[in-house]
Amino acid sequence: MDAGRAADLPAPGPARGGLTADAVPAADDIFVVVNPASGKGRGARLALPVVRALAEATGGARVGHALSAHAGDEVALAQQALAQGYRRLVAVGGDGTWSNVGNAILRSGVDAALGLVAGGTGCDLAKSLDVPAQDVAAAARVVAAGHTRTIDVGTVEGRYFLNIVGFGFDIAVIEDTWKVNYLRGAPLYLYCAVRQLYRFPGFPVEMAVDGRPGAREEMLMLVIANARVFGGGFKVAPRADLGDGQLDLVAFANMPRRRRFPLMVSLLRGTHERAAEVRTARAETFHLRFSGPPTYERDGEWSRAGSSELEIGTRRAALRVLVPAPAVEMAPASAPAPAPA
Repeated sequence: MDAGRAADLPAPGPARGGLTADAVPAADDIFVVVNPASGKGRGARLALPVVRALAEATGGARVGHALSAHAGDEVALAQQALAQGYRRLVAVGGDGTWSNVGNAILRSGVDAALGLVAGGTGCDLAKSLDVPAQDVAAAARVVAAGHTRTIDVGTVEGRYFLNIVGFGFDIAVIEDTWKVNYLRGAPLYLYCAVRQLYRFPGFPVEMAVDGRPGAREEMLMLVIANARVFGGGFKVAPRADLGDGQLDLVAFANMPRRRRFPLMVSLLRGTHERAAEVRTARAETFHLRFSGPPTYERDGEWSRAGSSELEIGTRRAALRVLVPAPAVEMAPASAPAPAPA
């Protein structure tokens, strides 16, 4: 698979792509980690176009790539690329794939940057960073330009998250998406969200914010957000800041089913915080206690907790992400001097 100086790398094990140990990458070389299963196969279809677009946008940088074979392989592939010397890693997939490659960078301690290309279902982190991840050519130009933004990340059960951690209705929607094979992206999430509005019963949880204990409450959904958007476009934490060193908690109290649909509409618009059933908090650490080990989502990936208690924290300014350079405002032209009388 050649495109400019794109490198087709043979598989060293179970993954479909891997690294050879020949040349040490130059500073501008790029490694692409592709989740071929993301977006119901869209990731696989994007592999060659992404490699070609990056080779063209960089004007000749070496572009290595590998395709994962199983869920989570992206971490090992990214770690191999970092060990060989690559310092720009592009993840092709959804929020889960981006998170896996981000976790590899964070665990390595290497100063490397993460690039985002959308090949998955949600792809929400890019919305908070204004990365044109859905447009392969535009995303490649962002990577080639090399401008980065350093963002905070969250922590849960020894792993990092870049976007959000969610409990309750949120995870019920994700589980429902597994049963639908005729939609993808935002329409898939919206369809399953509407179905679960009338099915999900709610759950009890006790929340402590920065060590301050709280009462046990019945919830519909609980989201702890590092970024603003989740679920394919829902503006769950419209005031979240990826660089403030804090996480935003958005708690939705359980409510009658007739109230749920209007709340979902307001969630799409980002106006849900006005509702009486919605409570928000901002902190560095949240401690949650459930009636048993909960299921939850971390950047769109399903997990079952190892305990009924979870601590969710923040790591400030932890990860560099390749983003569009800020627009440069042109200074207004000075008015011509008046002609002498």
